[in-house]
Amino acid sequence: MSVIKPFKGYRPPVDIVEKLASRPYDVLNTEEARKECEGNPYSLLHVTKAEIDLPEGTKDSDLTTYIKVVENFNAFKDFGWLVQDQEEKLYIYAQSMNPKEADARWQYGIVACAYSEDYINKVIKKHELTRKDKEEDRMKHVRITNANVEPVFFAYPAVNEIDAIVNNIVRHDKPIYDFIAKEDGFGHRFWLINEKATIDRLVELFATKVPAMYIADGHHRSAAAALVGQEKKEHNPKHTGKEEYNFFMTVIFPDNQLQVIDYNRVVKDLNGLNKEQFMKALNDAYVVEDMGTEIYKPSKLHEHSMYLDGHWYKMTAKAGKYDDNDPIGVLDVKILSDNVLDKILGIKDLRTDKRIDFVGGIRGLGELKRRVDNGEMTVAFALYPVSMKQIIDIADSGNIMPPKTTWFEPKLRSGLVIHTLE
Repeated sequence: MSVIKPFKGYRPPVDIVEKLASRPYDVLNTEEARKECEGNPYSLLHVTKAEIDLPEGTKDSDLTTYIKVVENFNAFKDFGWLVQDQEEKLYIYAQSMNPKEADARWQYGIVACAYSEDYINKVIKKHELTRKDKEEDRMKHVRITNANVEPVFFAYPAVNEIDAIVNNIVRHDKPIYDFIAKEDGFGHRFWLINEKATIDRLVELFATKVPAMYIADGHHRSAAAALVGQEKKEHNPKHTGKEEYNFFMTVIFPDNQLQVIDYNRVVKDLNGLNKEQFMKALNDAYVVEDMGTEIYKPSKLHEHSMYLDGHWYKMTAKAGKYDDNDPIGVLDVKILSDNVLDKILGIKDLRTDKRIDFVGGIRGLGELKRRVDNGEMTVAFALYPVSMKQIIDIADSGNIMPPKTTWFEPKLRSGLVIHTLE
């Protein structure tokens, strides 16, 4: 079962929260981050991507960058831009991609600390591989700040009583933060859970009703936080298991509120084939239909769309080319990888091959068309998004998804609350 705990979060004053809350460190490159917080000293990007405050060309992995991280983080606390709650709390964080619409869809997560041992013991389950270099980069950030500056994005199998508690709070209490981010128009709301009885009941419900939690987004941050906790445990001869370093900050959403967006592929060339040869090769695994020049979006599982030479095509996988009884074999990313990217286009390793790139569905299929039409790429493939059930099935089976399979939106805003390991 799942362990969560409240914590004394560091939070910004209401009057600067919109300026301080930022997009996650891995969504922006250095130049984009520098531009995004130009003229805004409050942006948490000064802590999560501190190289923006150093001379151009400074890398995020340079020692001077890590020194600047600590300097900026301490300054945020000294200036009163981050103030610690006096009591341990849980929090509620809601997000919407269409907050101004009358029928806006919101998702409501509980902000809590998860238990590092649950990650080590696989009660917290993952569906992606992590890279050691990225783990170490995030571990350095946790070590030098002694904090989880950015949360990780978890899902859990929905529990009616947890939903009822959250619904009661958001229906009757005014959120302490409520703003629409200017960069993307997404809505963000944030509540404090102050009542100890409510906090205790939520902790109990996770311990008795939630058999596992699933990393939706933030695999490297989860690994880094858990591993730093293990380091501190090994270096503390008086370790009890109750120290704050045993826990790391998460936002935990019920699985039935989350929406997974498609994650698409663009390829530079046809591996020496001409168009006719390539189209003929596709017929082995797919029924291919020309859909004309208007953008065509896949409408169901085992259907892809392809953009090539100014036309969109519907690609329907043939029976025998997928296995609906296998948590990996059912995935459209696996079907495309095996039957097209590998077999026809010669792309063996999605992580290292420079001939392929990946485009999050949030950018729309027009981005695929643009990158092919401008000559940068030759062919693009759009995929039907995976479901939360598929993600949970894979994580439960101990399997790992192919690279670049899931894309979650909205991304968690960083800076609404921070957890320190003290």
